[in-house]
Amino acid sequence: MDAVFPALLRIAVVTETYPPEVNGVARTIGMMVEGLLERGHFIQLIRPRQHRHDEGDKRAGLETLLKASIPLPKYQELRMGLPAKRALMAAWRIRRPDVVQVVTEGPLGSSALAAAKRLGVPVISEFHTNFHTYSKHYGFGFLMPVVAAYLKRLHNRGDRTLVPTEEMKERLRTVGYRHLDVVGRGIDAETFHPGRRNEGLRTEWQADARDPVVLHVGRLAPEKNLRLFVESVCAMHVVNPKLRVVMVGDGPERGPLQAAHPEFVFSGMRLGIDLATHYASADLFLFPSQTETFGNVTTEAMASGLAILAYDYAAAGQYLSHRESGLLAPYGNAAAFVELAQEMVASPGARERMGRNAAQLAQTLTWPRVIDQLEGVLYDLAGAIPLAAFSTETRKAHATA
Repeated sequence: MDAVFPALLRIAVVTETYPPEVNGVARTIGMMVEGLLERGHFIQLIRPRQHRHDEGDKRAGLETLLKASIPLPKYQELRMGLPAKRALMAAWRIRRPDVVQVVTEGPLGSSALAAAKRLGVPVISEFHTNFHTYSKHYGFGFLMPVVAAYLKRLHNRGDRTLVPTEEMKERLRTVGYRHLDVVGRGIDAETFHPGRRNEGLRTEWQADARDPVVLHVGRLAPEKNLRLFVESVCAMHVVNPKLRVVMVGDGPERGPLQAAHPEFVFSGMRLGIDLATHYASADLFLFPSQTETFGNVTTEAMASGLAILAYDYAAAGQYLSHRESGLLAPYGNAAAFVELAQEMVASPGARERMGRNAAQLAQTLTWPRVIDQLEGVLYDLAGAIPLAAFSTETRKAHATA
């Protein structure tokens, strides 16, 4: 009897952000696309042109369609795709995808969903960013109900909506989202690990071996709750005056923060090994944001062996255990957050133990596991045999056949 192999899929991935752009959504979908390509699937990547010389990535198994875009309001470094329903329908009539994966909810993603539904192609949408909560940080709080209604209507038109945590799944389910599946996030433990610690970098920060260094990584913007970060590190400094503060990232809040706190180290945008070295060379990681759907920086800090303080939701709530692998403040309780920050800096032994436990846990959060989850959903919608039913050797043999 001939062996039965799973079919390889043709997947149209529609996203308004993609590497080399630097943000959590771009990094996540970039890793997912690479993982699917490695397993032999064909990807049609549809995204906005990032600059006038952008020609897109063209290689075996990958076709890039670049679409018109405009700068995203308040996020000028990112671009928002324009509607392209007719163009997508024309392209998909010529080569029909098995599944359309809509990553972002802008005009391009919305028109892709409409085109796929019109053609009867299964659609997955992804819930990556709490845009409706972001709006209050940019002077558009009055639009929150409108944006929230738009997002729910868009996602419920698809066949599945992917969310990164069980907590997010339950939160969306209670407000009327349907057909929710959890597909987590992975961590590149070869890049992010405690062995990247660099004493020379710590010397640049004017920190010796005993001086605790607290780190923040992310966009320096209002939605990241940076006022609470500053309040917390000031309270920590009372406990240990030798505390050093390092902020990695850029954004509209960098200028005001740097003017108000010249004693902080502002390292700007860092990538790859350089970013991993900054993580591992610190000791504590404070993440007071309340607008995350996941928070990739949390798992990067875990893999780097840092003691982490965050609110009890998103990635921190999913993976960390309070006082075992991190400290978790009740969501929205700023006073508790500050109190835990002081506890963390006062207890070097406890934070070292939590950092070790977090790094050990991060070793289990692999990208292949995440791609397995994503493939399961894709195959289910396409009506094909899931790859999970086959061994790794069988998958590799089929992909190279």
